[in-house]
Amino acid sequence: MQPIGRTIDIAPGVQLWSEERGAPDAPALLLVMGAQASGLGWPEELVDALARRHRVIRYDHRDAGRSTWSFDKQPYRITDLADDVLAVLDAYGVERAHVVGLSLGGMLTQLLMADHPERLLSATLMGTCALSEKPLTGPDGTETAAADLPAISPHVLEMWARPVEDHGLEAELDRRVEHWRVLSGDELPFHADEMRERERRIIEHSGRYDVSTAHGRADHSGMLRTEGLARNAVPTLVVEAPAEPVFPPPHARHLAQVVGAARLVTMPGMGHALPRECLGPLADAILAHTAGC
Repeated sequence: MQPIGRTIDIAPGVQLWSEERGAPDAPALLLVMGAQASGLGWPEELVDALARRHRVIRYDHRDAGRSTWSFDKQPYRITDLADDVLAVLDAYGVERAHVVGLSLGGMLTQLLMADHPERLLSATLMGTCALSEKPLTGPDGTETAAADLPAISPHVLEMWARPVEDHGLEAELDRRVEHWRVLSGDELPFHADEMRERERRIIEHSGRYDVSTAHGRADHSGMLRTEGLARNAVPTLVVEAPAEPVFPPPHARHLAQVVGAARLVTMPGMGHALPRECLGPLADAILAHTAGC
């Protein structure tokens, strides 16, 4: 199941790196990563498991991985990154796909669910929040405004506020490993050596180890899709991560409530990362979901 890589032209001077694996005639499944994250952030074990039943496509966002780092010369909006998802599907000749989005990737997937549902066979959302102003309804019927749902963990915010300085490759790997340690939560063991090797491979793939801040600086306006998500008919799986520090519980439950055609599945111990302990159950949940669509 050897991956096949290619680049996709999406704008003058801007290319996205991408790859596919799995049978070319299998139903397409597109993996959409989070902010500043390379598509290689999807663990190989998970990609291979999904590729046993799907033509799996993954890619690097603009200003991530091996794709063009273009923001400083050609600024874009976050909503433009959703158009990039469509451009990837078009480049591979895919009319409709199962789409799995993590973090920012989950937000981009929601934009597609609301604006281009005809391009999706199904959606899987994890590590993200609802692009909706509808409140969360509790078990007792009380409502919590979307704006009042739990915020990002102060520990995470403090870590993100630290300036990233260049002290060499190994120091950058140290920083990235600690970053993932915090994002992983504290319910499952953290495998630092595995994460270090994954990040080393991403750096080798990217050809650089500096960190872009483009997605944080891009215009985030115009992303709410309250009514469009309520009308959603794309079969949607929402993955709940109990140790999630970026969009803590009950964000996943809120997402499952405000998105039509959605159901919730819990990955015990999972945080804002993809640990080895969750890869098998996560693949099983995604494959069970796509099989029913």
